[in-house]
Amino acid sequence: MQLVTAMAQSDNVEVKRESVLRALCLYLNEEPDDLIREYMVSDVAAIQQGIDGTVLGIYTTRIEGAEVMDHPADVGVVIEGVVVLEDLASVSLAIALLLGLIYAFNLSYPPKFRYTFEVIQKLFLDLDANKLSHNVQALKTKLFSEFE
Repeated sequence: MQLVTAMAQSDNVEVKRESVLRALCLYLNEEPDDLIREYMVSDVAAIQQGIDGTVLGIYTTRIEGAEVMDHPADVGVVIEGVVVLEDLASVSLAIALLLGLIYAFNLSYPPKFRYTFEVIQKLFLDLDANKLSHNVQALKTKLFSEFE
């Protein structure tokens, strides 16, 4: 939670977007650190082990001593333990591309992030938005009641 708060205070729009995505996971009782895994550039063994154990997710690498608000050294997308995209500009771009890959390869959403991807698909992109789970419907009601 401290990471989300620190990120939200940044002036960088990419950092704010990442903060919103992490906060969305937290709000939906999903663990953002399982979707977006962070590693230190110098720990090559941990990076490879983490990637090998990832079914579907995002990885970021940071330089030792980097601040939370600093750009990651690398951002990539992992599917079935294979890095399919790397050197991406931001975590939010990686999430968007991951969603596109899920559609292109006709994959299922990871059960641990079912609600996060449902919100992105049905509320943000307005695709198949008339069939919502209870959690997503509750979030939609709260979001749209603020605008009325």
